[in-house]
Amino acid sequence: MRHFLSLSDAGGDAIAAMLADALERKQARAGWPNGRADADAPLAGRVLAMIFEKNSTRTRVSFDMAIRQLGGQSIVMEAGQMQLGRGETVADTARVLSGYVDAIMIRTDDHAKLEEMAAHASVPVINGLTDESHPCQIMADLLTVVESGRQLPGLKIAWLGDGNNVLASIVEAAALLHFDVVAACPQGFQPEEEAIVRASGRARVVADPREAVADADVVVTDTWISMGQAQAETKLRAMMPYQVDAALMAAAKPGAAFLHCLPAHRGEEVTPDVIDGPQSLIWQEAENRLHAQKSVLRWCFGQIG
Repeated sequence: MRHFLSLSDAGGDAIAAMLADALERKQARAGWPNGRADADAPLAGRVLAMIFEKNSTRTRVSFDMAIRQLGGQSIVMEAGQMQLGRGETVADTARVLSGYVDAIMIRTDDHAKLEEMAAHASVPVINGLTDESHPCQIMADLLTVVESGRQLPGLKIAWLGDGNNVLASIVEAAALLHFDVVAACPQGFQPEEEAIVRASGRARVVADPREAVADADVVVTDTWISMGQAQAETKLRAMMPYQVDAALMAAAKPGAAFLHCLPAHRGEEVTPDVIDGPQSLIWQEAENRLHAQKSVLRWCFGQIG
C-alpha cells in the first residue's frame, strides 16, 4: 500500500515513471470520448472515495474522471454532509471508509488531518490539497512542461507572488527532479525557510521579480487571495509589484511558458494578455490534472514503479 501525501512519498524515479505513463496514456486516448475507459481499464473494480472540506472544480472533476477512465468508480463526499462534519474523528472515518472503498482522496486545510487519515486507513490516501502542499497540481505542471518539449533536469522555473502550498510542492519537486526554482515573494509572504533548505540548493527566494524571471524557462504564479483569507487588501497591495505582465514575461527566456494552477484573477496576479496569450499553457495544464492523477492512482496501487 502506498500513500501519496507528498511528492517525496514517490521519489524522483517514480515521478518520472508516472509522467511517462501519463503522457503515453493521454496520447493513446487522443480523439476518444472522455467517458470511455482506457483500453486496459487497469483499475476496474476499484472505488475511490473523495472527501472535500474545501471548494473544488479541477480536483473534483479530474479525480472523478481519472478513476472512471481507469475503469473504476468514485464516491464524492462533502465533509459537511458526513459524520466527519459532526465531530467524528478523522481516524474513525479512515477506518470506516477503508472497509468500503479501495482508496481515499482528501482535499482539506490542515495537513495534520491528511496525515491522520493516512495513519489510520488501510487503503491508499492521496493528498488532493492541504494548506501545506499540493502535490497533484505539481504532477500536472511537470507533465505540461515535459509535454511542451522541455527537459526537467537543468530547467529554471520562476515563481511570482505568494510563498504558498503550491510553491512548497514545486520546491520539493525541484530537489527530486534536479531543476531550479527562483521565487520572488514580498516581505512577509515568503515560503517556510525549512522548505527551501530541504531543496538542497535547488531553490532560493529573492525580492526582485525581474531577478527571478531572468533566463527562466517557465514562469508560474497563483491566486494571491485564498477563500476567506484575512487582511486581503493589505496582502493585495504587497503583491501587486509581483504581477506577471508582458514586460515581466519578456525578461524571461524567449518563448518561456506561463503556468497558473487556476482559478485566476485577471488583473491581479496576472494580466489578461499573458494568461490568454501564446505563451500560456494553462488549459493544457488544467487538462493534465486528469492524466497525471491517473498515473498517481496507478502508482498507489503498485502498477507503476
